[in-house]
Amino acid sequence: MVGTRTRKRKDESKNRGYITQEGYRRLEEESHYLWNVKRPEVADALQAAAAEGDRSENAEYIYRKRQLADIDRRLRFLGNRLDALTMVSETPPSDGKVYFGCYVTLEDEDGNVVRYRIVGADEWDIERGEISVDSPMAKALMGKQLDDEVFVKRPKGDMWFTIVEVAVAPQ
Repeated sequence: MVGTRTRKRKDESKNRGYITQEGYRRLEEESHYLWNVKRPEVADALQAAAAEGDRSENAEYIYRKRQLADIDRRLRFLGNRLDALTMVSETPPSDGKVYFGCYVTLEDEDGNVVRYRIVGADEWDIERGEISVDSPMAKALMGKQLDDEVFVKRPKGDMWFTIVEVAVAPQ
């Protein structure tokens, strides 16, 4: 068919999902920043560029118009996600099992130790040591407990891990 578009990614903006309080707050802060700081800045710059004359050849005008559209698109996405997400505010039980929101310390076959927190798909950040509840690692860990050995099928190779600590709060 000519003129039809196919989505490369599945639209998950209205799918229900779980998120921690911290992750929800970060998304709210991003939305607040975009709406109250970034969008007005770009709108002012767009207005200034429009005043310069011929808009068809005005690179600044075209750039700012595209930037404003990107901000509006992100704001719509954030609005849909914040409405659809379920914030998990309860602290997981401290019974040694791995739950959503837990901090898990693992030791791999070579003795390397890593620590992750299992969070929602909308908030994971490997730099902060957060992994998505939908990741192969988190799926393998959920419901396991201290001293369990866990086999993880990872994109960079399968591996065995031992759970050496499960915590409900950062340490």
